[in-house]
Parts: sequence; structure tokens; C-alpha cells
Amino acid sequence: MKLWLPKSHAFMAAPLAFRSIRRACFASSGLKWEGGVSMVQGASRGIGLEFVKQLLEKNDKGHVIATCRNPNGATGLVDLKNKFAERLNIMPLDLTIESTIEASAKFIREKYGSLNLLINASGILSIPNVLQPETTLSKVERSSLMLAYEVNAVGPILAIKHMWPLLKAGGGFGTERDVAVVANLSARVGSIGDNHLGGWHSYRSSKAALNQLTKTVSVEFARKRDPIICILLHPGTVDTDLSKPFQRNVPDGKLFTKEFSVQQLLSIINNAKSHDNGKFFAWDGQEIPW
Repeated sequence: MKLWLPKSHAFMAAPLAFRSIRRACFASSGLKWEGGVSMVQGASRGIGLEFVKQLLEKNDKGHVIATCRNPNGATGLVDLKNKFAERLNIMPLDLTIESTIEASAKFIREKYGSLNLLINASGILSIPNVLQPETTLSKVERSSLMLAYEVNAVGPILAIKHMWPLLKAGGGFGTERDVAVVANLSARVGSIGDNHLGGWHSYRSSKAALNQLTKTVSVEFARKRDPIICILLHPGTVDTDLSKPFQRNVPDGKLFTKEFSVQQLLSIINNAKSHDNGKFFAWDGQEIPW
């Protein structure tokens, strides 16, 4: 029996009908990925780990691939694996080593064949004796700029590059969305229009680069009519190891728990529509200026 699908020009003329056909095919194909397949890159702790936890707890049919540099040392992920053995896969991935990104893509392709959500959650702000937010231009160092750019901007865009075919194959199948979503964790300090305080040159510029790269990718996906959208998310100031050295001046009520922040961000992701492609959202759903 030959499966008939409309030609591409028919899709452009009647996208809703096409999606209905594809959903019907998906539902009748016997595939076991109802609930969707999600990948969280940077999942060993903090916001990334909380994303994995909530994705598993709030969707009892969804599957999650969690990646981090050292899975053996990620005790939080190991605990979740013990609880969700059939639906959680843990993979080693180092954003500074592209071959590890390729290996994760190969694993997902062979096990699932598609992907519906990619969350790039990793990021660096400070490393003792290596990287500190600069309070003045005189403290800017080339090594800090390059390291922040490599981890905060280059790594996430390479992850999107290698997951692109999987996201294209997955679209919104098995989820309540019509499209696959790439959600990159950015920061309000990466906004050029919102920069009124200066400082933090490496972190600000690397997040601004991530914003531009994400926006550029979103334009390409739209032009090619791929069933994928890219959004940027500002989680607020969250009580994690990343923010701990800088929490002293956070106003009352503005230091969020991981649970609250991720709950807010997942709501944005789950309600994202095609017209949100390329947008930059704060934790409360408000758009942030570039």
C-alpha cells in the first residue's frame, strides 16, 4: 500500500489539512513516542536539571534525552534515571567538542528518529580563577571573551545544527504543538537595547551573540518552511550555583526558585506558536527588546 501525501505546493495552500494528514499518519503508525521527544543540553544541575525533572513529571508519556559533560558525576540525573528508567536517556556532551554533539544526534536518530524540543540550558558566567564578570573595561581579557563566546553562543548553535534534521522530522508530532521548538536560555543582560548599566562584557556579549545566531536560524527555518521555531528565554535571576556569587543585590521577590522559573518557561514553550519564531521572552511571557 502506497502512502499518499500532498506535494509541497499543496502544503503551502492548505497547511492545516496537511498537518491533519501527518498527525493521522503518526497516530496510526504505531510509533511509541506519544508525548514527544525532548532534549535538554546542559542538564547536570540548576535550571537544566529542573527542566528534565518537570518534563518527565508533567508528561507521563514523553521521552527526554539529558546531556552534560560528565554524566557519571551528575547525581541529580542519576536519581531521575532510577525513577524514569524507560523515558530518560543520559548522554555525554561537551559543547566545546563538536564530535560529542554529533554523537548525541546519532543516538537520538537511531533510537527515536526525531526530536520535538531542544532546550539549550548550559551557560557560564564565572569560574574561580578563570572567568569573572568584568566591572570595568580594564578587566576585560581575551581568554574570558573567547571562553564565554564558545560556551554561551557557539556551542548552542552547533547543537541546533546537528539536531536540525531530527527537529524537522519531529515537528510537533506527539505534542500539543504544531511545530518543534528550539528554546535557548539567554539573559536580559544580553539585550543591547536594555543595557543601561554596562559591565559584564564577556557574558553580555556572548548572550547577545546567542540572540543574533538564534534569530538568524529562525529566519532560515521560516524561509525553508521547516516545522520548527526558535525562541530565546530569560529565566530571571534564579537561585542556582551560577547566580550565587551575585545574589546580594537582587531585589526582594526577584530571586526565583528553579521550580518556579522552569514552570514559567515551560508554559511559554508549550504555548509557543509559529508567529513566536525568533522572539525573545522573559520568564513572565513579556517580550524583551533586542
